[in-house]
Amino acid sequence: MKSQAQLAFPQFKGEALKQLPDDLFIPPEALEIYLEDFSGPMDVLLYLIQKKDIDILDLDVSEITDQYVQYIELMDALKIELAADYLVMAATLAHIKSRMLIPQSEEEEEEHDPRSELIKRLQEYQRYKSASESISNLPRLDRDFFLASTSLPKFKDRVVPIDVSSNEIASIFHEVSTRPKFSAHHEIHFEELSTQERITLILSILNKRNVIQFFQTYQKNEGKQGVVVALLASLDLAKDGYVELIQNKDSNQLYLKLTNRGVH
Repeated sequence: MKSQAQLAFPQFKGEALKQLPDDLFIPPEALEIYLEDFSGPMDVLLYLIQKKDIDILDLDVSEITDQYVQYIELMDALKIELAADYLVMAATLAHIKSRMLIPQSEEEEEEHDPRSELIKRLQEYQRYKSASESISNLPRLDRDFFLASTSLPKFKDRVVPIDVSSNEIASIFHEVSTRPKFSAHHEIHFEELSTQERITLILSILNKRNVIQFFQTYQKNEGKQGVVVALLASLDLAKDGYVELIQNKDSNQLYLKLTNRGVH
């Protein structure tokens, strides 16, 4: 039975119309019908179940089938192209509904519940849909947040042209080619001095004089290298006990004295 609100006529300029005008014209674009966006027949069934707040395990196939068929008929009336999956699901629901109407014993009903396969598929679909929605709600790059990036500015190399004429280049080349050479290559050869040979020389001198000054152990033309070699030789002889190194308090001169061990 229709409600009183559905039977009431519309009003025009504050007065209720007892009948609709014969020339009443409603343009097609004035009426819009919004349908839920479903991804498939399982999505439609899950929507109908959640809308009625029905437990999937206690599914009323008869009521759900009627609502599903109404949805299919509405889509067909709006000339919305139906996928084959929707028609297959409608046939499946009708088959389950017909089986539910056949009287069965309690044992047969528990062992062969026509709804079991459909309930299993609905439970799996609900789990996958819930997981996909959770993943979709995660923060997504370039949708919920953006990566910050930076880089150094690009600098253009500034090339300053050299304003030099060909005559200036020829003059510079001529000046460089005729420039006198003030440097000459030369090599310095150092004479290698042996510490062992210097030890032998010092002992031979001490065998003749017994005491000698340090400057008598090297020659002036040997330079610093001769002084270093003579000092190393003297220290080596003193370490082995062949000579004594003596220096007077009032003199900076260093003396070498032959010991008893050094006498041959």
